[in-house]
Amino acid sequence: MPLAFAKVCGPGMMGFFRMETMEEDKFELVRAAIDAAALVRHVRAGQDGAIVTFDGFVRNESHGRETSYLEYEAYESMALGKMKEIVAQIHEKFAIHRVVIVHRLGRLEIGETSVFIAVSAPHRGAAFDACRFAIDTLKRTVPIWKKEYFADGAIWADGELPPTPPSAKSAS
Repeated sequence: MPLAFAKVCGPGMMGFFRMETMEEDKFELVRAAIDAAALVRHVRAGQDGAIVTFDGFVRNESHGRETSYLEYEAYESMALGKMKEIVAQIHEKFAIHRVVIVHRLGRLEIGETSVFIAVSAPHRGAAFDACRFAIDTLKRTVPIWKKEYFADGAIWADGELPPTPPSAKSAS
């Protein structure tokens, strides 16, 4: 029976979870750079006519403030369980072939990929819909937290609002 693997990768840790229902899907939490090209190659197959990807990466500003870098943390075992559920839901809801969901943990610099999703399918509509479902559901349900670092401090994203930048105060 085809398998999919989930793993947590980082210094001193490597764990695999086996699933019995999906053909070569992947869902991972990693601490090293995400190789988007390799993940696209992984989902590509002869029966597919489309691959849709989502590449979420660190931007240089947030709430009008210059971002220095981000740090991601996760409740790793629960995050992998939720990612497994998302992959299963995608196969139930959409006519797709394979899906890959990889999220980075640790410190990320501006421009680095934080989350990458690739979905292959015989037709583009299902691939687009499944990819959108994957990122929206991941952001809403998977216990991964982002801390944004600025020159004047740090905040947890979607938590407290950052202070108003001095330039915005003087303009009002």
